Amino acid sequence: MEVIVLGAGCTACNKVYSAVEKVIAETGIQANLHKEEDIMKILKCNVMATPAVIVDGIVKLQGTVPSEVEIKKALGVSV
Repeated sequence: MEVIVLGAGCTACNKVYSAVEKVIAETGIQANLHKEEDIMKILKCNVMATPAVIVDGIVKLQGTVPSEVEIKKALGVSV
């Protein structure tokens, strides 16, 4: 699974990255996680607002700091 957190380094974006990283570690799912901060690359992802989370090329979350439950659902982890 490829997971990308989009955001230009703002506090909310950093919180989302940390939360996604925590969920991946706690659940033990196999995922490649990285953060994209390049605004030109973010624009190509067709998101309306950051922070955003893309899972395997599909925008799952955007514009808010999601809860752990929302992150788990976005990653396909049963809650």
